[in-house]
Amino acid sequence: MTYVSVNGYQVAQTLHRFITEDAIPGSGIDYTQALNALTTLLTEYTTRNHDLLKHRDDLQIQLDNWHRDHPTPDPQTYQSFLRDIGYLTAEPDPFDVTTANTDEEIARLAGPQLVVPVSNARYALNAANARWGSLYDALYGTDALGSNPPKTYDPARGAQVQNHARQWLDAFAPLNDASHADVTAYHAGNTLTADTPTGPKTLKDPSQYAGHRPGGILLRHHGLHLELVIDRSNPIGATHPAGLADIVVEAALSAIMDMEDSVAAVDADDKVTVYRNWLGLTRGDLSETLTKGGKTIERRLNPDRAYTAPDGSPLTLHGRSLMLARNVGLHMYSDMVLDGEGNPVPEGLVDLIVTALIARHDGGANSRAGSAYIVKPKLHGADEVAFAVATFARAEQLLDLPHGTLKIGIMDEERRTSANLKACIRAASDRVFFINTGFLDRTGDEIHSVMEAGPVVRKADMKKAAWITAYENANVDAGLICGLPGHAQIGKGMWAAPDRMNDMLSQKIGHPQSGASTAWVPSPTAAVLHAIHYHLTDVTTQQSAIRQRTPASLDDLLTPPVMTERPSDADIQEELDNNLQGILGYVVRWIDFGVGCSKVPDIHDIGLMEDRATLRISSQHVANWLRHGLITIDQVEQRLRHMAAVVDRQNADDPAYVPMAPTCDGLAFRAARDLVLEGRTQPNGYTEFVLHRYRKEAKAKATQAA
Repeated sequence: MTYVSVNGYQVAQTLHRFITEDAIPGSGIDYTQALNALTTLLTEYTTRNHDLLKHRDDLQIQLDNWHRDHPTPDPQTYQSFLRDIGYLTAEPDPFDVTTANTDEEIARLAGPQLVVPVSNARYALNAANARWGSLYDALYGTDALGSNPPKTYDPARGAQVQNHARQWLDAFAPLNDASHADVTAYHAGNTLTADTPTGPKTLKDPSQYAGHRPGGILLRHHGLHLELVIDRSNPIGATHPAGLADIVVEAALSAIMDMEDSVAAVDADDKVTVYRNWLGLTRGDLSETLTKGGKTIERRLNPDRAYTAPDGSPLTLHGRSLMLARNVGLHMYSDMVLDGEGNPVPEGLVDLIVTALIARHDGGANSRAGSAYIVKPKLHGADEVAFAVATFARAEQLLDLPHGTLKIGIMDEERRTSANLKACIRAASDRVFFINTGFLDRTGDEIHSVMEAGPVVRKADMKKAAWITAYENANVDAGLICGLPGHAQIGKGMWAAPDRMNDMLSQKIGHPQSGASTAWVPSPTAAVLHAIHYHLTDVTTQQSAIRQRTPASLDDLLTPPVMTERPSDADIQEELDNNLQGILGYVVRWIDFGVGCSKVPDIHDIGLMEDRATLRISSQHVANWLRHGLITIDQVEQRLRHMAAVVDRQNADDPAYVPMAPTCDGLAFRAARDLVLEGRTQPNGYTEFVLHRYRKEAKAKATQAA
């Protein structure tokens, strides 16, 4: 890698060129100030970053020793120990967050949130444009109605879609003494009326009528919009007496453009692709050309949507999701910048300066409130949140951004953060814009934290463990107690099965019912369907009721999910195979193709969205069972080879795929093996260190071969 000397640091030429030729022009910041900002932040905060990571390691050593010596601790003794070592900190006095200038998608509205790898421009554009989506398409083209879509158009299914959608429309925007199925014509002007066989009807709540445009009638419910598309020339509209051809719903209110778990960015070249796409999204000029059905298509960001309000005034609605950037965690170091001794620097600090510099390009196309939203993952406790907040404030100073421009999203995905969540929120009380839960990473950290306490329960049983219920409830409790509504989101995790929309419709309604104002979805189509849950549930009302309940128990939250009796040999084999197949299926794409997030078939050939969080829980689960003798290394080796053949079969239709079996000596297989056998020694059970090592080797071999 070629470097450029900057203030005693070595900056990869690729990164240096991006900053100077792409990010600086149009930012209002000159070359010297931007590069000084980067090196100053690194100089001031690298040592503290290192010290915080060392503290994590020291705490884990103490946890391991204590759990070995106290196989069946009582909760009070355990909590006393955790306080003595600084794992548990004092709960702060009551307070309310004061975060100002957050967009309504963050502060006021409740709705779906997409998460996509920003390294893939097409995915990123699709996510940003998923603010609006066709309900008819989502129902027809998925299993949402209980069966898979036909390969050719089926009029009966089309009628089923229309009937299902109209039932929801009757629930969300009911007419007086009529159903929308009875309407023969809509009349939109200063008011909305609907012709029916029994005479003209109006909405039960006339305030739900929000506006109109040619061929479109805009309604609003629970703060979310729905547009009735009227087009009698459309084959679908022609079958409806009023010409209702579709219902376009406001879906993904926000989208996380991910630079972390769902990307495979291992060097400066990879990371600059990530940064360049984020710059294009922020400026609004990102585009991607693709070929579909023999046609060349250029994807760009959607424009805003123009309507006429009931009073005749112009009404403009945002055409895109509010975009948030997820930087990497404190544990990631990168050689895209080297310090004076030739050591890699904290990647998160580089992310921060580049993200802050790019924020200067947003003239309101993304945030109308003048804020830049940075999701900060993998934070362990309030001291690390405070560190992140300090770096945000310093980056603002260095790049002449108003104080408070850089907002922080706290991902509640590590055990020490969960146990001290109010203190974490307090540390970021004037710039926090969301907290959220994530079952997979949080479970991975749970297993690693209590590695020595005993063999943990099976993954399916983990969702029934006392700690997970306490974790999910405590997150909402803390968010409400600390006054996040009106300032910040309370979020829930991902639906990982993008092909199982019927299951999602029946299950994911639990997220808004839990009091969460947003929850993650894997695709624009899933966002459309999940939006229905926010029409069926008034999150504000749910939050008011939840405020009255007894907060979740810290005792439950800290109860290790250790099994009470050994499973049968058959159950152990099934669990091991499930874990190993998932690990191999994900890792082979990560190492061989540099794909950080994709739909990977599970052991039953069901496609699941996988990223490093799923890998973390699976590898830690196997490592835990190895540690406690439920399985052996020989058993793991044998089943890895068997599952490699299964994964090879699942990828047989990919002409670029290189099989792992029968030799099982390739980089991807070795990476998967190391993730399991070295799982106990990986800091906090993170998978990045193994993945990056092998992906860099794979890239080097590919370069040599070329």
